[in-house]
Amino acid sequence: MNKQYFELPRLIERLHRRFIDVLKTELSRIGVRDINGVQALLLTNIGEEKITIRDLVERGYYLGSNVSYNIKKLTDLGYLDQEPTPHDRRSVTVGLTEKALRIVRSMREVQDQNAIAFSNHGAGPEDIDEICQRLRALERTWSDYINYGTEVV
Repeated sequence: MNKQYFELPRLIERLHRRFIDVLKTELSRIGVRDINGVQALLLTNIGEEKITIRDLVERGYYLGSNVSYNIKKLTDLGYLDQEPTPHDRRSVTVGLTEKALRIVRSMREVQDQNAIAFSNHGAGPEDIDEICQRLRALERTWSDYINYGTEVV
């Protein structure tokens, strides 16, 4: 069990990096050269919403990247619109421009195609649900350890 358990973090990290590679490949295929895979993931996670930068940072999907830098770069390149939130001028809300929405649509198509390809490899909806349940349980285990130390609840 220990050997398999120790492989989990490495596998999770490799999967995350591979997913970023998938996004980079799609960017290249559609001729987008001014942003990278992490920035495409950021755009995809914002989606149709208007969201505060703080909320994006707290979601924590951006392993090894600087969200503030990427937000500034995406804004400078015309992918994001920023505006102060009405209730707190110090907080900024970001939303996608039409230029970014085109990229997000393409990324979603790739995700749909990869979901079909994954199911063709024998992974059905129940399997994916099971994988997600197990990964959420692992996340809870690690969170409990962080919050409660060795006395995991």
